[in-house]
Amino acid sequence: MLVGERRELLLARLAADGKVLAKDVAAELNVSEDSIRRDLRDLAAAGLCQRVYGGALPVSPAVADYASRTSIAVDGKGRVATAAATLVRPGSTVILDGGTTTLAVAKALPADLEATVVTHSPTVAVALLDHHGIEVFLLGGRLFRHSAVTCGAAAAEAARSISADVFLLGVTGVHPEAGLTTGDADEAAMKRTLARRAADTYVLASAEKLGAASRFTVLPFADVAGIVTDADDQNVQELADQGVAILKA
Repeated sequence: MLVGERRELLLARLAADGKVLAKDVAAELNVSEDSIRRDLRDLAAAGLCQRVYGGALPVSPAVADYASRTSIAVDGKGRVATAAATLVRPGSTVILDGGTTTLAVAKALPADLEATVVTHSPTVAVALLDHHGIEVFLLGGRLFRHSAVTCGAAAAEAARSISADVFLLGVTGVHPEAGLTTGDADEAAMKRTLARRAADTYVLASAEKLGAASRFTVLPFADVAGIVTDADDQNVQELADQGVAILKA
């Protein structure tokens, strides 16, 4: 089998099974594990998979740039946003993460809601301008253009002065084995900082993020109160079997 054919097979296996184990594919094709690992390394460099110990997982489409993500899974994000908006109670303080799903949450909040929203996303803050009953606190810091959020030491320092009831967390990957992941180390650190400032953290995960993985771990499942998702597949069942609360959108 030619190298190109082998890599096409690996991509097909990822799409069909949701993962690739280098050892199993090497035995099946009668080639060395090093050859398969090299194939997976090259595919990962091309953005076609996410390498993990022993193999690879599907890469999340949510690692695309912010502008591109606005057109991905719009209906699914809307369903998740509508369900997540019900977690914001009148009089409460909520932290809204950055990203296109949390932007949809901001737009889904009732026009007459009275609450406090803390965010490190300028786009989320602007979306709340017409919600006159919502007091908005925008955390400053270095702007991470990929996700249109502030990160870094200044943003983290500002976050440490906050106490919130709920944090609505956006991630790029939710996988029963790989966990909750995102594509940037600094952004992952900022998400952890924000999670520590809220009594409960809920993950916003439209269907395209289930079964996918990115490079950096955000939080263990034990640290979140639940996952809001419109997905209904084997990944959701495996998460529920692990004791993760699933809020169906």
